[in-house]
Amino acid sequence: MSRWRKSFNVARLLSRVLARAALSPRRRLSVAERVADFSSRRLPVRERLNVRWSEQQIPFIEARSDDDLAVGIGAVQAHLRLAQMEIMRRLAYGRLSEVAGMVTFDLDHTLRILDFPRAVPGTLAAMPSDTRRWLERFVDGVNATIDQTAEQPEELSLAGVRAEPWSVEDVLAVGRLAAMDFSWRAWHKLRPLRDRPDWPHLWERLLRTQSMPAPNLSGAGGAAELVDWIWAGFGRGGSNAAAVSAARSASGSALLTSDPHLSIMLPSNWLAVGLASPGFNVVGLMIPALPVVTLGRNRRIAWSGTSLHAASSDLFDLTEAPEPVREREETIKVRWARAKKVVVREAEHGPIITDSPLLASPFRHDLALTWIGHRPSDEIGAMLGMMRAGSWDEFIEATSSFAVPAQNFVFADCEGRVGQSMGAHLPRRPHTIPNDLVMRPEALDHWREIVTAWDLPKRYDPAEGYVVSANDPPFAPAPVPIGFFFSPEERSSRLRMVLKEKETVSLDDLKELHRDVTMPTAPAMRDLLLQAGEWEVDAIGPPIRPLVAALRGWDGAHDAESAGALAFELLLYHFIHRIHGEAGLALFRASLHPWELLKEDVAALPQERTRAAAREAAGEAAKTFSRYRSWGDIHHIRLAHPLSALPVLGRRYVMADFPAGGSNETLMKTAHGLSSGPHRVAFGANARFLADLGDPDANYVVLLGGQDGWIRSTTFADQVALWRRGEYCHLPLDPETARASFPHETVFRPEEITR
Repeated sequence: MSRWRKSFNVARLLSRVLARAALSPRRRLSVAERVADFSSRRLPVRERLNVRWSEQQIPFIEARSDDDLAVGIGAVQAHLRLAQMEIMRRLAYGRLSEVAGMVTFDLDHTLRILDFPRAVPGTLAAMPSDTRRWLERFVDGVNATIDQTAEQPEELSLAGVRAEPWSVEDVLAVGRLAAMDFSWRAWHKLRPLRDRPDWPHLWERLLRTQSMPAPNLSGAGGAAELVDWIWAGFGRGGSNAAAVSAARSASGSALLTSDPHLSIMLPSNWLAVGLASPGFNVVGLMIPALPVVTLGRNRRIAWSGTSLHAASSDLFDLTEAPEPVREREETIKVRWARAKKVVVREAEHGPIITDSPLLASPFRHDLALTWIGHRPSDEIGAMLGMMRAGSWDEFIEATSSFAVPAQNFVFADCEGRVGQSMGAHLPRRPHTIPNDLVMRPEALDHWREIVTAWDLPKRYDPAEGYVVSANDPPFAPAPVPIGFFFSPEERSSRLRMVLKEKETVSLDDLKELHRDVTMPTAPAMRDLLLQAGEWEVDAIGPPIRPLVAALRGWDGAHDAESAGALAFELLLYHFIHRIHGEAGLALFRASLHPWELLKEDVAALPQERTRAAAREAAGEAAKTFSRYRSWGDIHHIRLAHPLSALPVLGRRYVMADFPAGGSNETLMKTAHGLSSGPHRVAFGANARFLADLGDPDANYVVLLGGQDGWIRSTTFADQVALWRRGEYCHLPLDPETARASFPHETVFRPEEITR
């Protein structure tokens, strides 16, 4: 289709959405009104089902059977997040063009190639009957809500579509979407560099410095930005987690803290929930459309996880070793146009992803993707096992079937002990450094045998009395390479430093860590910049004097009010630019932490060059520094629904825009690209969870957003104020406490089943 025709489709969709948005009601719906809407439905339960709601619309679902609990979870998720679930399902299947027309055709084509549902039939065939039953009853609850929803969520209403019934296969397909491999985000940034003549040198530097590639978070525009949004929004990209043993705890019981890092977006990636039935009593956070608590606690254990940054995928170049390729034809329905057919090619070991119009190389290479997620595995069953587990051994047993996304699990129990393990399936690669981003054909032999969690490192009750995880390198040697690109040890070092220094650790201490913006190595990098400039106090000219003074007085903390953090980030950007030029910045922009690369450069370059670069950089940085007073003046978190992109009416979908502290590798992660001026955080900390194993009701949660996915709800973004103040919502585990403290109630009875 021509560019003109695509533009016409965009205008048509935009005009439809704008017209409907202008007429949509703006009255906000209270929690009582939203609960009343939920209460008006009938659910296919076999015994009485109670749902209690807090003032933040956090549900506590209490059922007399596990089957009915699954129904309740499905109904609650669809009530709160129906539009979000529908969008995630369309992404999983590559069906966005049915809503948006040709605007998303290339993305749908790419998603069909990635083929998230590929492993679903095999997973279902091997799935235990109780896990399948849980999924079926969850789907029953989702579909009962869809059937009885008269008013569609605003996003679907504006687009003129209705939510469709769900199947068990849909849930598993969305689960694979949420399990996108971390490696893909790295490849997306590195692949263009691979076409450069100096690629071997760049690759060697990246591996040597462990300078992990990262998504473009500053916005590249066009197709690249769209792919970045998919990687950042739905992959499991980061997180902090820690557990403190009873011996180190102020309460005398084990503590757990979790701080997941994902795309900053509305609705939130998370739902807080409490559950009680004969087989489950759990509180924690769920991913919408998945019927399991991803991080949380029961009466005996608590758990969380961070991305393991494992090498769960490989790329193979078929142009080096041609092999038989299968083809299948996919039909993509397109709104306001005829359905279009695309051919998807795949080798025996995976799809040819460079057939994608969004991922194709400027030079002709047929790159085939081999991914653990294209093989059957039962993560839903694994998570249900964790939710039921009462001991370390039972927890490890549950994680054995967990394959993707690879996780570093943190654990605490009511005996006061803590532990750490890995959940991943990995090919049995040798312990050698790969020579390239793309593997040679003989490396396919490594995929003939898969290593599971049973073989990966684990530790329980360590002598130091705590465990921490922050996407850093593995804590112990493994029988195979876990991965090749890990986060800098800034966050894990900061966690260990604070926990080690304290004689005992309280929940309040862990709350402070959630808001911690200190970067341990920042002072050393500040000194490097100051030394490079060789500034003498008396010789500093007036234009740059305030910049250098702020930098010298900076303590390394990225507080929103810090002038030193602003001076540091501005000078760092311009210094790198002066050393490498625009073309040379590509490697640094592809790296989450460019500091190790910069240290090497400064050590290798002539002193005269670094001195000149630092002084020129200071001159440029001073121009921006004179216009702003602090880091928060240019570093903002903007919480907005995607509809905020609408012209004119988009402002009504912006819920918050505020100065933010933190940076790429602070515990309160607020990721950003190299910064030369105002920007908005697109990825970082977006939920917080705490638990004290000595008290079933000592659990606290807060979302950077809110519980409800209905835009007009008062709980769509009501927790932002709590987040900014460092406060939390109480999340009791005991059903009696929930009955007493959650003021709104919904009751469903078996006689209300529709026949």
